[in-house]
Amino acid sequence: MITLTRLNNESFTINALYIEQIEALPDTTISLVSKRKVFVKESLEEVKESVTAFYKEIGLNGLIKEIGDHDES
Repeated sequence: MITLTRLNNESFTINALYIEQIEALPDTTISLVSKRKVFVKESLEEVKESVTAFYKEIGLNGLIKEIGDHDES
């Protein structure tokens, strides 16, 4: 779980395993596997760092090189 801040300054915790995509549009927009979108104050890089730290904490860091990397073929 990672803690983020909504645009209205409300803190919340989200399960990073359900994040499908992170974009800067210009607000940082997190798309979940449920197709729900969440807008946060943290930068795209800050969210990526939080997710990566969470993955390391639960032992997934060896399975995922970097968030956002995927094979387009």
